[in-house]
Amino acid sequence: MYRYDRYDQELVDQRVAQFRDQTQRFLAGELPDEEFRALRLRNGLYIQRFAPMLRISIPYGLLSAKQLRMLAHIARTYDKDYGHFTTRQNIQFNWPQLERVPDILADLASVEMHAIQTSGNCIRNITADHLAGVARDELIDPRPYCEITRQWATFHPEFNWLPRKFKIAFSSSTTDRAATRVHDIGVHIVRNADGELGYSIYVGGGLGRMPMIGHRIREFLPEADLLSYLEAVLRVYNRLGRRDNIHRARIKVLVKEQTPARFAQLVEAEWAQLDHAAFRLTADDLARMRAHFTEHPYEPSAAADASFDRAVASDSAFASFVKRNVREHRAAGYKVVFVSLKPQGVAPGDMTSAQMDLVADLAERYSFGEVRATHDQNLVLADVRQQDVHAVWEALRGAGLATPNIGLLTDMICCPGLDFCSLANAGSIGVAADINDLFDSLDHLHDIGEIKLKMSGCMNGCGHHTVGHIGILGVDKKGEEWYQVTLGGSAEDDASLGDRTGPSFSRDEIAGAVRSIVDVYLEQRHDEEETFLQCYRRVGMAPFKERLYAEETA
Repeated sequence: MYRYDRYDQELVDQRVAQFRDQTQRFLAGELPDEEFRALRLRNGLYIQRFAPMLRISIPYGLLSAKQLRMLAHIARTYDKDYGHFTTRQNIQFNWPQLERVPDILADLASVEMHAIQTSGNCIRNITADHLAGVARDELIDPRPYCEITRQWATFHPEFNWLPRKFKIAFSSSTTDRAATRVHDIGVHIVRNADGELGYSIYVGGGLGRMPMIGHRIREFLPEADLLSYLEAVLRVYNRLGRRDNIHRARIKVLVKEQTPARFAQLVEAEWAQLDHAAFRLTADDLARMRAHFTEHPYEPSAAADASFDRAVASDSAFASFVKRNVREHRAAGYKVVFVSLKPQGVAPGDMTSAQMDLVADLAERYSFGEVRATHDQNLVLADVRQQDVHAVWEALRGAGLATPNIGLLTDMICCPGLDFCSLANAGSIGVAADINDLFDSLDHLHDIGEIKLKMSGCMNGCGHHTVGHIGILGVDKKGEEWYQVTLGGSAEDDASLGDRTGPSFSRDEIAGAVRSIVDVYLEQRHDEEETFLQCYRRVGMAPFKERLYAEETA
């Protein structure tokens, strides 16, 4: 993984010292609230309903065991003993004291971490496929390109005050696991007909109040030209993006107003007049960055192991875990192990300090000291020898981290909602618990199969509800919590926005509405191989709507 050089470390240490001084001046009454607001947001600090919230950057979701232990230390020392992993592959702490935040940032800096540009109208955390480097369908590891982009974006003087926040995601696989087409820029690493590496560039995706799917504006961009093209896109947006209306300030609105074809022309014109030599990635640049992401020393002998198959055959509980939480690795004899942060009775994405320490220990012992965060709010141990998977499972099970539900209904994305967020209109965590209670049988969940349920407590869409197979949006109706439902969304290769079912459901009705939707799917599907999304796209909204609103039409 990428390691800081002395310039990286100096920048982060300087930022800690600056923010410590700014915080002290604010607390002393020497810095007005409005001035401090812009400064704290640039350091990932929000003011939520009950306390500050600090968002910490995890570039492209990659953590070392040492870094995860530091997050555990922060949870114990400065918070209420837990953290919340988000859909941006970041982690948030919901209860830090404002005066202690500079100390948290100093602790983070000691392990090459920070909260810079995790908020504000700037380029946010660069995200990527959580199976980068180990996926069998991968063309090339995208993380070196992510790191190059992260370094270009950090403290970029021209793009530090954009019209609105800006998000970039990378994918290099035949399966888009990074939700690239719902980002401001989605970068697909590809090869052209001549076998040359390059990129397909998608622009104008985004969720929230006006959800949109990104448009491809360049089919093939040469590998060396990544930064100059990103520069051109950002320059066009910075110049033409709305600054008078926060709800129409994202690049997706600009692309829609200009049309994708016209926006592409504007970018190409801007790109043509740039000094390409100043941005061009040389072979040495690429080699130097790839050297940070060299292949782990996989053991050829691991492929000879027979204990894994014996354990699967002899232990039904382990077999269930393997079926849902273990994926194939490109190296023979290794497996990818998902750590589920969605057990019964726990807010999706939450993790205690003791659990963080345990996973850090497992990473060091079994997975080359690395952990990945997913945009689905889980963790991954990506490089486990198959002979060690059973031991990893036993340790995870003892800590409540082995629920075999990856990709199933209870593996839902859920924002903090009214429990924490000052922007929320309705609660999310309580609804998630109610749905979990209705689907508490693992056998039933496995029979239902893959369903991506995503839930947000407000129109900002932090829970990605508009691209959920089942999407739930919390709304406020005269001080009461109600929930709108959409069906048929996807953030993968077949990216699409969900269709609204109709009138919203009350707090007491929403979990039952989800059960009705699942019942209709089980009745309508051809067989157990037909997924919810496939079934919905075949039969359409009508049978679901008829069941959901049966009493109103009776």
